[in-house]
Amino acid sequence: MATAPATPITLPVVNAQGETVGSVEVDPADLGGKINKQLLHEVVLMYRANQRSGTHSTLRRGEVAGSTKKLFRQKGTGNARVGTRRTNKRRGGGTAKGPKPRDYEYHLPKKAVQSATRMAILSRLQDNEAVIINDMKMVEIQTKAVANVLKVLQIADKTCLISLGKSDIDENRTIYMSARNIRGMEVLPASQLNAYQVLRPKRLILTKAALQELCKNAKWK
Repeated sequence: MATAPATPITLPVVNAQGETVGSVEVDPADLGGKINKQLLHEVVLMYRANQRSGTHSTLRRGEVAGSTKKLFRQKGTGNARVGTRRTNKRRGGGTAKGPKPRDYEYHLPKKAVQSATRMAILSRLQDNEAVIINDMKMVEIQTKAVANVLKVLQIADKTCLISLGKSDIDENRTIYMSARNIRGMEVLPASQLNAYQVLRPKRLILTKAALQELCKNAKWK
């Protein structure tokens, strides 16, 4: 991930046919101005930890089936001393210090998480891993139409996140209904993005409305 430049970032704007229909100038200051790799790392770890179910469980020696009686007397047999069948030294015995159900959830400060989301988007823009599309309006639910757009943009074989603006969702919910059936594809409103979801896929597609929500001072040309 590169360090944010002092000058604005100019990005091409394409349509659903892959044709360049303009450009947009984004000020890095609108997205935090710089990238803190350590903060991004910590926020991603937080999101992944919060997704863990924590239902792992092993049986301790007091929970496995078997007698608690000593297998044979301590001395006089010529064998090494042993305890019960439930010891972790024997096959079928309990687990020593094995995992038990626990809650992995924790939270970083809200401002740090919001800052990391902006950094993640800035990182995608700087590394040319984001595509700005004019609009993705569709008349009817049709997964094939969205698949064709990805093919035209040459990202059909990559995992992808499509971010929609509020106007995209209100005017044309078929975008979400059509794209959600494609493997490796995720569709989210710009207001619900987080650093982990932005960084996880190979490519990020932002509609014009979504970028306007994220960068209030974006200049369209």
